[in-house]
Amino acid sequence: MYLENYMGSHTIRPTRARPASENPEEVRTSLDAIRRIVRMLRMSARASEERLGLSGARLFVLQQLAEAGACSINQLAERTFTHQSSVSVAVSGLIEAGLVSRRPSPVDGRRVEVSLTAEGQQLLRTAPPMAQARLIAGVLRLEPDQRAALARGLDALVRELGLEEQSAPLFFEDEAPTRRRQGKRRHEKT
Repeated sequence: MYLENYMGSHTIRPTRARPASENPEEVRTSLDAIRRIVRMLRMSARASEERLGLSGARLFVLQQLAEAGACSINQLAERTFTHQSSVSVAVSGLIEAGLVSRRPSPVDGRRVEVSLTAEGQQLLRTAPPMAQARLIAGVLRLEPDQRAALARGLDALVRELGLEEQSAPLFFEDEAPTRRRQGKRRHEKT
């Protein structure tokens, strides 16, 4: 039921018969790798929620903004390897929470920049490192042919699952909205 509501019943593909040459060890190894990565991301997101009252996705964007300094949404999307619209949603929540501000660029008044507020900087002092940064660093450290094979393999899996039309928001952004009051209370106690 949940699967149909999430993906739409038209996207579920029938299971094909298992080819005789299929290697079950490769399947298990692949699934174990995905499980480990998802677990790392989930635990990181949970730590952010529990310690700061902020979704892991938003904390990751906040950390990337701290590293980059004032920048545009497009530049922030490049840093997070995410679509501009996904970063824009996270940044809007961070602005609402008072952790990020938006202003015209001092260099080009037509361009809008986002930057950390003093409150955003203060929150980052107690923030746990986010697994998304670790994942990106790991992918970037792969050899170019390994990265290309990973991209092809994951893209093929997404197509096989019928998910190619689904959006790709930041990890867990759609599951864990910012709980500003709780995060602020925790922050003020320290």
